[in-house]
Amino acid sequence: MESPRRFDTITIIFNPNSTGDAPKLAEELLQDLTSALPDTTVTMRPTEHAGHAIDLAREAAAAGNALVVSVSGDGGYNEVVNGVMASGSDDAVCAVLAAGNANDHSRVTGRKPLAEAITEGQVRRIDLLRISMDETGADPVYAHSYIGFGLTPVVAIDLEKGSKGAIKEMFSVVRTFSKFKPFEIRQSDGKRRSFDSLVFANISQMAKYATLSEAGDHPADGKFEVITFPHMAKWRILLTALRATTKGLGDQPSYTQYRFSTLKPMPYQIDGEVKSVEAATDITIDSVPRALAILG
Repeated sequence: MESPRRFDTITIIFNPNSTGDAPKLAEELLQDLTSALPDTTVTMRPTEHAGHAIDLAREAAAAGNALVVSVSGDGGYNEVVNGVMASGSDDAVCAVLAAGNANDHSRVTGRKPLAEAITEGQVRRIDLLRISMDETGADPVYAHSYIGFGLTPVVAIDLEKGSKGAIKEMFSVVRTFSKFKPFEIRQSDGKRRSFDSLVFANISQMAKYATLSEAGDHPADGKFEVITFPHMAKWRILLTALRATTKGLGDQPSYTQYRFSTLKPMPYQIDGEVKSVEAATDITIDSVPRALAILG
Protein backbone atom coordinates (compact mmCIF):
# COMPACT_ATOMS: atom_id res chain seq x y z
CA MET A 1 0.00 0.00 0.00
CA GLU A 2 1.30 3.43 -0.89
CA SER A 3 1.66 6.48 1.37
CA PRO A 4 -1.39 8.78 1.65
CA ARG A 5 -1.74 10.98 -1.43
CA ARG A 6 -2.77 14.57 -2.01
CA PHE A 7 -3.62 15.29 -5.63
CA ASP A 8 -3.05 18.44 -7.68
CA THR A 9 -6.25 17.82 -9.63
CA ILE A 10 -9.38 15.71 -9.23
CA THR A 11 -11.51 15.21 -12.34
CA ILE A 12 -15.04 13.85 -12.00
CA ILE A 13 -16.29 12.26 -15.24
CA PHE A 14 -19.98 11.47 -15.64
CA ASN A 15 -22.71 11.03 -18.24
CA PRO A 16 -25.18 13.95 -17.98
CA ASN A 17 -27.78 11.89 -19.83
CA SER A 18 -27.49 8.88 -17.56
CA THR A 19 -30.74 7.09 -16.81
CA GLY A 20 -29.52 6.86 -13.23
CA ASP A 21 -28.48 9.57 -10.81
CA ALA A 22 -24.96 10.23 -12.09
CA PRO A 23 -25.34 14.04 -12.47
CA LYS A 24 -26.68 14.41 -8.93
CA LEU A 25 -24.02 12.14 -7.43
CA ALA A 26 -21.25 13.93 -9.34
CA GLU A 27 -22.41 17.31 -8.05
CA GLU A 28 -22.60 16.02 -4.48
CA LEU A 29 -19.08 14.59 -4.73
CA LEU A 30 -17.80 17.89 -6.12
CA GLN A 31 -19.24 19.76 -3.14
CA ASP A 32 -17.86 17.26 -0.62
CA LEU A 33 -14.36 17.34 -2.08
CA THR A 34 -14.26 21.12 -2.55
CA SER A 35 -15.09 21.51 1.12
CA ALA A 36 -12.71 18.80 2.38
CA LEU A 37 -9.77 19.61 0.07
CA PRO A 38 -9.75 23.40 -0.50
CA ASP A 39 -6.22 23.37 -1.95
CA THR A 40 -7.08 20.82 -4.67
CA THR A 41 -8.58 21.74 -8.04
CA VAL A 42 -11.77 19.67 -8.48
CA THR A 43 -13.62 19.79 -11.81
CA MET A 44 -16.61 18.05 -13.37
CA ARG A 45 -16.34 16.81 -16.96
CA PRO A 46 -19.58 15.58 -18.58
CA THR A 47 -19.30 13.15 -21.47
CA GLU A 48 -20.82 14.04 -24.83
CA HIS A 49 -20.88 10.67 -26.61
CA ALA A 50 -19.91 7.02 -26.25
CA GLY A 51 -16.17 6.67 -25.80
CA HIS A 52 -15.73 10.32 -24.75
CA ALA A 53 -14.77 9.28 -21.20
CA ILE A 54 -11.63 7.65 -22.64
CA ASP A 55 -10.45 10.97 -24.07
CA LEU A 56 -11.40 12.93 -20.95
CA ALA A 57 -9.60 10.47 -18.67
CA ARG A 58 -6.49 10.40 -20.87
CA GLU A 59 -6.31 14.19 -20.78
CA ALA A 60 -6.90 14.39 -17.04
CA ALA A 61 -4.33 11.70 -16.20
CA ALA A 62 -1.66 13.30 -18.38
CA ALA A 63 -1.70 16.45 -16.24
CA GLY A 64 0.27 14.67 -13.52
CA ASN A 65 -0.52 13.81 -9.89
CA ALA A 66 -4.17 13.42 -10.87
CA LEU A 67 -7.15 11.53 -9.52
CA VAL A 68 -9.73 10.59 -12.15
CA VAL A 69 -13.16 9.65 -10.81
CA SER A 70 -15.85 7.91 -12.85
CA VAL A 71 -19.40 8.44 -11.62
CA SER A 72 -20.92 5.56 -13.53
CA GLY A 73 -21.55 1.85 -13.78
CA ASP A 74 -18.98 -0.73 -14.84
CA GLY A 75 -19.06 0.31 -18.50
CA GLY A 76 -18.35 3.97 -17.85
CA TYR A 77 -15.56 3.06 -15.45
CA ASN A 78 -14.06 0.80 -18.11
CA GLU A 79 -13.69 3.83 -20.42
CA VAL A 80 -12.02 5.86 -17.69
CA VAL A 81 -9.60 3.04 -16.86
CA ASN A 82 -8.66 2.66 -20.52
CA GLY A 83 -8.15 6.41 -20.84
CA VAL A 84 -5.84 6.47 -17.83
CA MET A 85 -3.88 3.49 -19.17
CA ALA A 86 -3.58 5.17 -22.59
CA SER A 87 -2.18 8.33 -21.00
CA GLY A 88 1.05 6.62 -20.04
CA SER A 89 0.94 8.33 -16.65
CA ASP A 90 2.81 6.58 -13.87
CA ASP A 91 1.14 8.45 -11.02
CA ALA A 92 -2.54 8.80 -12.01
CA VAL A 93 -5.12 7.21 -9.72
CA CYS A 94 -8.64 5.99 -10.56
CA ALA A 95 -11.82 5.74 -8.54
CA VAL A 96 -15.46 4.90 -9.23
CA LEU A 97 -18.64 6.13 -7.62
CA ALA A 98 -21.41 3.65 -8.46
CA ALA A 99 -24.14 5.26 -10.56
CA GLY A 100 -25.29 2.69 -13.10
CA ASN A 101 -27.27 -0.48 -13.64
CA ALA A 102 -24.20 -2.70 -13.28
CA ASN A 103 -21.87 -1.85 -10.40
CA ASP A 104 -20.05 -5.13 -9.85
CA HIS A 105 -16.59 -3.60 -9.49
CA SER A 106 -17.65 -0.97 -6.97
CA ARG A 107 -19.63 -3.50 -4.94
CA VAL A 108 -16.81 -6.04 -4.76
CA THR A 109 -13.78 -3.76 -4.31
CA GLY A 110 -15.23 -0.79 -2.41
CA ARG A 111 -14.14 -0.47 1.21
CA LYS A 112 -15.54 2.87 2.35
CA PRO A 113 -17.49 5.91 1.10
CA LEU A 114 -15.58 7.44 -1.80
CA ALA A 115 -15.36 11.02 -0.51
CA GLU A 116 -13.90 9.67 2.74
CA ALA A 117 -11.41 7.48 0.85
CA ILE A 118 -10.26 10.40 -1.33
CA THR A 119 -9.81 12.65 1.71
CA GLU A 120 -7.72 9.99 3.42
CA GLY A 121 -5.72 9.45 0.22
CA GLN A 122 -4.86 5.81 0.87
CA VAL A 123 -4.01 4.42 -2.57
CA ARG A 124 -3.75 0.73 -3.41
CA ARG A 125 -3.07 -1.12 -6.66
CA ILE A 126 -5.08 -3.79 -8.47
CA ASP A 127 -4.53 -6.03 -11.48
CA LEU A 128 -6.21 -5.48 -14.83
CA LEU A 129 -7.26 -7.90 -17.53
CA ARG A 130 -5.92 -7.12 -21.00
CA ILE A 131 -7.49 -8.49 -24.17
CA SER A 132 -5.33 -8.42 -27.30
CA MET A 133 -6.43 -9.41 -30.80
CA ASP A 134 -4.47 -9.96 -33.98
CA GLU A 135 -6.85 -7.76 -36.00
CA THR A 136 -5.09 -5.03 -37.98
CA GLY A 137 -4.85 -1.83 -35.98
CA ALA A 138 -6.49 -3.30 -32.88
CA ASP A 139 -4.92 -1.96 -29.69
CA PRO A 140 -5.10 -3.94 -26.45
CA VAL A 141 -8.12 -3.10 -24.28
CA TYR A 142 -8.21 -3.32 -20.49
CA ALA A 143 -10.93 -4.64 -18.20
CA HIS A 144 -11.17 -3.94 -14.48
CA SER A 145 -13.58 -6.81 -13.73
CA TYR A 146 -14.37 -9.39 -16.41
CA ILE A 147 -14.50 -10.37 -20.08
CA GLY A 148 -17.25 -12.77 -21.13
CA PHE A 149 -18.11 -14.76 -24.26
CA GLY A 150 -21.29 -16.74 -24.92
CA LEU A 151 -24.33 -16.28 -22.70
CA THR A 152 -22.97 -13.17 -20.98
CA PRO A 153 -22.94 -10.77 -23.97
CA VAL A 154 -25.99 -12.35 -25.61
CA VAL A 155 -28.12 -11.70 -22.54
CA ALA A 156 -26.67 -8.17 -22.27
CA ILE A 157 -27.62 -7.38 -25.87
CA ASP A 158 -31.18 -8.50 -25.26
CA LEU A 159 -31.42 -6.49 -22.05
CA GLU A 160 -30.32 -3.36 -23.87
CA LYS A 161 -33.08 -3.86 -26.45
CA GLY A 162 -35.74 -4.10 -23.76
CA SER A 163 -36.68 -2.05 -20.75
CA LYS A 164 -34.98 -2.06 -17.38
CA GLY A 165 -36.71 -3.38 -14.30
CA ALA A 166 -36.47 -6.66 -12.41
CA ILE A 167 -39.51 -8.39 -13.91
CA LYS A 168 -38.78 -7.28 -17.46
CA GLU A 169 -35.13 -8.24 -17.05
CA MET A 170 -36.15 -11.73 -15.92
CA PHE A 171 -38.41 -12.28 -18.92
CA SER A 172 -35.75 -10.92 -21.25
CA VAL A 173 -33.16 -13.35 -19.89
CA VAL A 174 -35.57 -16.31 -20.18
CA ARG A 175 -36.43 -15.37 -23.76
CA THR A 176 -32.79 -15.06 -24.74
CA PHE A 177 -31.82 -18.26 -22.98
CA SER A 178 -34.49 -20.24 -24.83
CA LYS A 179 -32.96 -19.21 -28.18
CA PHE A 180 -29.32 -19.41 -27.18
CA LYS A 181 -26.90 -21.64 -29.10
CA PRO A 182 -23.37 -22.62 -28.01
CA PHE A 183 -20.23 -21.22 -29.63
CA GLU A 184 -17.07 -23.00 -30.71
CA ILE A 185 -13.46 -21.84 -30.41
CA ARG A 186 -10.03 -23.28 -31.13
CA GLN A 187 -7.97 -23.38 -27.96
CA SER A 188 -4.21 -22.96 -27.71
CA ASP A 189 -3.67 -26.73 -27.94
CA GLY A 190 -5.26 -26.67 -31.42
CA LYS A 191 -8.44 -28.49 -30.39
CA ARG A 192 -11.92 -27.15 -31.12
CA ARG A 193 -14.25 -26.99 -28.16
CA SER A 194 -17.85 -25.93 -27.72
CA PHE A 195 -18.97 -23.69 -24.83
CA ASP A 196 -22.14 -22.09 -23.56
CA SER A 197 -20.19 -19.52 -21.56
CA LEU A 198 -16.55 -18.51 -21.09
CA VAL A 199 -15.78 -15.80 -18.53
CA PHE A 200 -12.39 -14.37 -17.53
CA ALA A 201 -12.86 -12.77 -14.11
CA ASN A 202 -10.73 -10.33 -12.14
CA ILE A 203 -13.38 -10.10 -9.40
CA SER A 204 -15.23 -12.87 -7.60
CA GLN A 205 -18.79 -11.67 -8.35
CA MET A 206 -20.73 -10.37 -11.33
CA ALA A 207 -24.28 -9.71 -12.53
CA LYS A 208 -25.32 -8.40 -9.09
CA TYR A 209 -25.87 -11.83 -7.53
CA ALA A 210 -23.53 -14.45 -9.02
CA THR A 211 -20.46 -15.60 -7.08
CA LEU A 212 -18.00 -16.88 -9.65
CA SER A 213 -15.12 -18.01 -7.50
CA GLU A 214 -13.77 -18.18 -3.99
CA ALA A 215 -10.59 -16.24 -4.75
CA GLY A 216 -9.98 -14.21 -1.61
CA ASP A 217 -7.12 -12.05 -2.89
CA HIS A 218 -8.96 -10.74 -5.94
CA PRO A 219 -8.24 -8.53 -7.78
CA ALA A 220 -4.59 -8.17 -6.79
CA ASP A 221 -3.14 -11.68 -6.94
CA GLY A 222 -1.55 -11.47 -10.40
CA LYS A 223 -4.01 -13.98 -11.87
CA PHE A 224 -7.57 -14.22 -13.15
CA GLU A 225 -10.14 -16.99 -12.88
CA VAL A 226 -11.58 -18.75 -15.92
CA ILE A 227 -15.18 -19.88 -15.49
CA THR A 228 -16.29 -22.27 -18.23
CA PHE A 229 -19.68 -23.71 -19.07
CA PRO A 230 -18.92 -26.44 -21.63
CA HIS A 231 -21.89 -27.07 -23.90
CA MET A 232 -24.54 -28.92 -21.90
CA ALA A 233 -28.29 -29.40 -21.69
CA LYS A 234 -30.11 -26.17 -20.89
CA TRP A 235 -31.54 -27.52 -17.66
CA ARG A 236 -27.98 -28.12 -16.45
CA ILE A 237 -27.02 -24.55 -17.34
CA LEU A 238 -29.93 -23.31 -15.27
CA LEU A 239 -28.86 -25.43 -12.30
CA THR A 240 -25.30 -24.10 -12.58
CA ALA A 241 -26.56 -20.51 -12.77
CA LEU A 242 -28.76 -21.15 -9.72
CA ARG A 243 -25.77 -22.47 -7.81
CA ALA A 244 -23.81 -19.32 -8.74
CA THR A 245 -26.51 -17.10 -7.22
CA THR A 246 -26.94 -19.16 -4.05
CA LYS A 247 -23.88 -21.16 -2.97
CA GLY A 248 -21.39 -19.86 -5.53
CA LEU A 249 -19.40 -21.86 -8.07
CA GLY A 250 -16.51 -22.63 -5.73
CA ASP A 251 -12.83 -22.66 -6.64
CA GLN A 252 -12.03 -21.98 -10.29
CA PRO A 253 -8.75 -22.44 -12.21
CA SER A 254 -6.45 -19.41 -12.24
CA TYR A 255 -4.32 -18.22 -15.15
CA THR A 256 -1.89 -15.45 -15.97
CA GLN A 257 -2.61 -15.86 -19.69
CA TYR A 258 -5.27 -17.61 -21.80
CA ARG A 259 -5.19 -17.88 -25.59
CA PHE A 260 -7.75 -19.05 -28.15
CA SER A 261 -9.04 -18.33 -31.67
CA THR A 262 -12.55 -17.53 -32.85
CA LEU A 263 -14.11 -19.62 -35.59
CA LYS A 264 -17.09 -17.34 -36.31
CA PRO A 265 -17.93 -13.69 -35.61
CA MET A 266 -19.17 -13.36 -32.05
CA PRO A 267 -20.05 -10.80 -29.40
CA TYR A 268 -18.24 -10.46 -26.11
CA GLN A 269 -18.78 -8.37 -23.02
CA ILE A 270 -16.10 -6.36 -21.26
CA ASP A 271 -17.04 -4.76 -17.93
CA GLY A 272 -20.67 -4.50 -18.99
CA GLU A 273 -20.07 -3.13 -22.50
CA VAL A 274 -20.82 -5.37 -25.49
CA LYS A 275 -18.35 -5.48 -28.37
CA SER A 276 -17.75 -7.91 -31.25
CA VAL A 277 -14.87 -9.84 -32.77
CA GLU A 278 -14.47 -11.24 -36.26
CA ALA A 279 -13.97 -14.89 -37.23
CA ALA A 280 -10.44 -16.34 -37.33
CA THR A 281 -9.15 -13.88 -34.74
CA ASP A 282 -6.41 -14.90 -32.31
CA ILE A 283 -7.26 -13.64 -28.82
CA THR A 284 -4.96 -13.39 -25.81
CA ILE A 285 -6.20 -12.59 -22.31
CA ASP A 286 -3.45 -11.48 -19.90
CA SER A 287 -3.33 -10.45 -16.29
CA VAL A 288 -1.42 -7.18 -15.86
CA PRO A 289 -0.38 -7.26 -12.20
CA ARG A 290 -0.81 -4.07 -10.14
CA ALA A 291 -1.46 -2.08 -13.28
CA LEU A 292 -3.96 0.39 -11.82
CA ALA A 293 -3.77 2.64 -8.75
CA ILE A 294 -7.18 3.10 -7.13
CA LEU A 295 -8.98 4.68 -4.20
CA GLY A 296 -12.20 3.59 -2.54
